[in-house]
Amino acid sequence: MTLMAGTRLGPYEIVAPIGAGGMGEVYHGRDPRLGRDVAIKVLPRQYAADEDRLRRFEQEARAASALNHPNILVVHDVGTCDGVPYLVEELLEGESLRDRLRDGALPVGKAVDIAVQMARALAAAHEKGIVHRDLKPENVFVTRDGHVKILDFGLAKLVERAPVRAGAADASTFAGATAAGLVLGTVGYMAPEQARGQAADHRADIFALGCVLYEMLAGKRAFAGDTAADTVTALLSRDPPPLGGLGSGTPAGLQGILRRSLEKQPADRFSSAHDLALALQAVAETLFAGQPAVESPVKSIVVLPFDNLSPDPDNAYFADGLTEELISDLATVRALRVISRTSAMLLKGSKKDVPTIARELNVRYVLEGSVRRAANSLRITAQLIDAASDAHLWAEKYAGTVDDVFDIQEKVSRAIVEALKLELTPPERHRLAERPIPNLYAYECYLRARRQIFRFTEPALDEAMDYLEEGLRALPDNPLLLAGVAYVHFQRVELGVAQEDSLETADAFATRVVELAPDLPQGHLLLGLTATMRRGTIRTAIAHLERALVAGPNDWDALSWAGAVFPFVGKTSEGLSIGERLVAMDPMSPMSYMPLIWARVFEGRFDLALGVLERNRPLYPGVLSGSLFDAMRVMMLVQMGRHEEAVAAAERVEKEEQPIISHRMALLWRYAVTGDRQRAFSWMTPEAMETCRRDFVYSWWMACAYVMLGDDDSALDWLENAVDRGFVNYRYLGEIEPLLAPLRRDPRFQALMARARKQQAELEAAS
Repeated sequence: MTLMAGTRLGPYEIVAPIGAGGMGEVYHGRDPRLGRDVAIKVLPRQYAADEDRLRRFEQEARAASALNHPNILVVHDVGTCDGVPYLVEELLEGESLRDRLRDGALPVGKAVDIAVQMARALAAAHEKGIVHRDLKPENVFVTRDGHVKILDFGLAKLVERAPVRAGAADASTFAGATAAGLVLGTVGYMAPEQARGQAADHRADIFALGCVLYEMLAGKRAFAGDTAADTVTALLSRDPPPLGGLGSGTPAGLQGILRRSLEKQPADRFSSAHDLALALQAVAETLFAGQPAVESPVKSIVVLPFDNLSPDPDNAYFADGLTEELISDLATVRALRVISRTSAMLLKGSKKDVPTIARELNVRYVLEGSVRRAANSLRITAQLIDAASDAHLWAEKYAGTVDDVFDIQEKVSRAIVEALKLELTPPERHRLAERPIPNLYAYECYLRARRQIFRFTEPALDEAMDYLEEGLRALPDNPLLLAGVAYVHFQRVELGVAQEDSLETADAFATRVVELAPDLPQGHLLLGLTATMRRGTIRTAIAHLERALVAGPNDWDALSWAGAVFPFVGKTSEGLSIGERLVAMDPMSPMSYMPLIWARVFEGRFDLALGVLERNRPLYPGVLSGSLFDAMRVMMLVQMGRHEEAVAAAERVEKEEQPIISHRMALLWRYAVTGDRQRAFSWMTPEAMETCRRDFVYSWWMACAYVMLGDDDSALDWLENAVDRGFVNYRYLGEIEPLLAPLRRDPRFQALMARARKQQAELEAAS
């Protein structure tokens, strides 16, 4: 049946045919009541008497109309005219994914972007108990502006919320739609359990998405045969050919996502489409940050933790110290990308093979070795492996005494440089021979202190100070250890557990570091950080941070802090560049992703910022749990208007026995959003308020809280403090931050933004 232009279906008018499929014919229609163009799907008249097809058509209408998501086709209406059932949907402009694939594989970035949007749509459907069960390129539409829409829930079912008795006919659950032995779906995209006629749940959609993603990347189907039976045999018994390893064009981690999505057993796949979306977004973020999707021309290496083969297991610290020294040495070479200590040490004891490690970290070369120490005797072995070919490029054994360890370490570093044919500049050759902490025990104290500093708690900072003082007893007046002491005092102020005295102490220690070692990045970094906490010294702060980056272009601390501070003063592009380097250096540390989180925030893309935060928080178990990440999650949910979720997320923060300042801010927001001023400020001690006054980030958050509580005067006071202390990104404050919208017509706010604009321009001129 083909409907002519002008034909009426109920209140709708047919304009022109669009196409036809197994579930019916589709027309361009118009709703004259609203003046809206629509798409009308009509079930052919000859099938109207087919009870099963009619049931499935009605099922599509009910399933799709229950969904409200930007990546799912909107259903406006359903009706019947002269015995002909029809469905009214939004009219889309663009093309199906099948049409997109006719010319072959898609660019990696585009394929991942489409897959992320598909996964989010499925997650929304699955949350309502709806499974698509026929996901394929024909049912994925890409609009002209790049938005993805999933079509045709004609095979969808509502998953039973509770066991359904045999024979029960509960229309709300569509019970019996997947009776054993009934095969629904499309060969080549259906999950193995569907092909066997077994019951299928949401994990069947995950398998189908894996098939579609594979096809977008490879330009061919994951499972294909000469006949339908051959295709079914392939998906039941074989894995699709790998997309390739290093240098294949596949982003780091994407092969693993495909492999897990296409597991034969549902229990081995991603447990939810939400988890799959987060994993895909991880890949998307590396592409967004500029991290190469294929191996970069810049050579890259990870130094795996050296095995401790000593008779005494307590000598493990010695092996770790050697690993850390090698990483520090190699990081001085600009022509070499070195995975930083945090990610490298997380691989300690890993059973993964070298190619897998290299693929996950997106590096070409791997250094591994062992240390055997007996009394004063020392034996070290090391070997350099090309992960692309699994070939050993260089191997050596060194014997000596413990006193020789630093000489041996330098020999290993130089051997790697020679094996990789790297050209060193004179300053790099000098730095390679330097020993910032020549005493291995003192260096171990420094490493242990660093680990405690990044736990962001008062007890951890106290423990870090104990380690640093012990290290200074072994090596007095060492610049790096002194910088560690300055860092502890700064963090105490940052967390709100200390005030002005600690800030002055941090400044004094940082000044001493610069006096002893003016070319060391740590001294300038700490002077920059203390300057961010004083009114009117943001220009000084930025100057010191920039000097720290010049002195230590690969220094993780300098990069992470500069990447976090720069966006607040309008230097967002510099922050993004730093974020790219951090993710490449340290992909297994969530703190490396903070510049990317801030970049998304300052774009107003709070959903993407939240995705980066949630995805990377578990990377560092036991260290960042219950800390800054929890607080930021609460705040982003509020900014997105997801207040109920924010309140629920705050419950974890509220259980903290000794909440740090960011926890207190999260709880302030949690009660401010509900208008409970008394409970909101019950968390803000005088010390906490003083800390907030000193910090432009906390001052911004305070201003937002006061806006939620309806106190515009206090909000403007805190916002002025934030601007005076350096938060001069006027575009974000004046146009993007949703919580400040009620202030934007206030002349005082407009004058403050004019001042912020002027200060930002002055900073740009001084840089």
